[in-house]
Amino acid sequence: MDHLANTVLQMLEGSELTLEIFCITLVLSLPLGMLAALGRLSKLRLLSRVVELYIWVMRGTPLMLQLLFVYFALPMVGIKLPDIAAALLAFTLNYAAYFAEIFRAGIQSVPKGQYEAAKTLGMSYAQTMRRIILPQVIRMVLPPISNETINLVKDTSLIYILAMNDLLRVARTIVQREFDMTPFVIAGVFYLAMTAVLTWGFKRLEAHYGRYTK
Repeated sequence: MDHLANTVLQMLEGSELTLEIFCITLVLSLPLGMLAALGRLSKLRLLSRVVELYIWVMRGTPLMLQLLFVYFALPMVGIKLPDIAAALLAFTLNYAAYFAEIFRAGIQSVPKGQYEAAKTLGMSYAQTMRRIILPQVIRMVLPPISNETINLVKDTSLIYILAMNDLLRVARTIVQREFDMTPFVIAGVFYLAMTAVLTWGFKRLEAHYGRYTK
């Protein structure tokens, strides 16, 4: 029993890094994704094309490759980042691209007549987005954002390749040292618990915003 408790304690320490990567990535990538979506829809052709290229690259290449590029390639051009900063940069840029496409689809699904009505009322573009469009977009994009957020929880395990002591690396270290598969089972329970909490939270949010459509 003491051995199991010690194993769980070590893995809890590893899960701190996993949660840190997850939370900071989510906080940074959501607003960046919204800005990228607005840039993608901008009437400025150059801005729209640049954002489109960024989204294409981020979604078209593996996150693992992006992590390796940030971690190993950037120092070759004189940009040396701490391990956690390199991981956060790669994760944020990757997930912001996916969130950007989700937000873009949500914005484009709002009937154009609402833009025209807001313009008739003398509202600026910023006011129209803040007061009319975005509240509707949030309700519509919650399900796909929920899916991407759950994917983010699982993708945090990729920092293993950067030799950072996250939940999965701690589990594997214990397995190799003690020849016991129990840590992998515990890691699976940890990931399931985190995704369960997120699923519950997003269901509550969907129920909250769903009240305004009835």
